[in-house]
Amino acid sequence: MTANAALFSGPNILVVLVTGFTVLACVLLHYEVFSWLSRALIRMHSGIRRRRILLLIFGLLALHVMEIWIFGVGYFVLLGDPTVSQIHGSGGSLLDMVYFSAVVYTTLGLGDLVPEGAIRFLTGTEALTGFVLITWSASFTFLEMQRFWKSD
Repeated sequence: MTANAALFSGPNILVVLVTGFTVLACVLLHYEVFSWLSRALIRMHSGIRRRRILLLIFGLLALHVMEIWIFGVGYFVLLGDPTVSQIHGSGGSLLDMVYFSAVVYTTLGLGDLVPEGAIRFLTGTEALTGFVLITWSASFTFLEMQRFWKSD
C-alpha cells in the first residue's frame, strides 16, 4: 500500500472527519458564546462591575469545559473502532477521554495517557485549537475588562 493509499484508508478518514467536526463545533460554539456574552455584559448596568466580571469569567470557564467535552466525546467515538488507534494508560471510559482532552486542550501534556495511531491527528489538532481558543478568551477578557474600567 502506498503512502497516499494509507492516508485515505477508512480509519484515517474517520479521524480526519471527527477532527474536522470537533474543531468546527468548538470554534462555532466559542464565537456564539462570545457574541452572547458581549450582549449580556453590555446590558448589565455599569455600577455592577463585580457581576459583569464574574459572568465573564464563569462563562468562559464553562465554555472551555464544554469544548473539552466535545473533544472528549470525539476521542471516545474514535476509540470505539479498534482499527483507528488507542490511548495507552486509559480504561477507555468517557471520563478518561474527557480527562485526556483537558490535558491536551490546555497543552499541559502530562504523559500518563499516550495516544497511538491515527488518533494522534486529533490530539495534535486539539492542542492547537485549545491554544488558539484560550488565547482568544484571554484577548476577549482583556478587551472587556478595558471597557468595564472605562465605563465605570
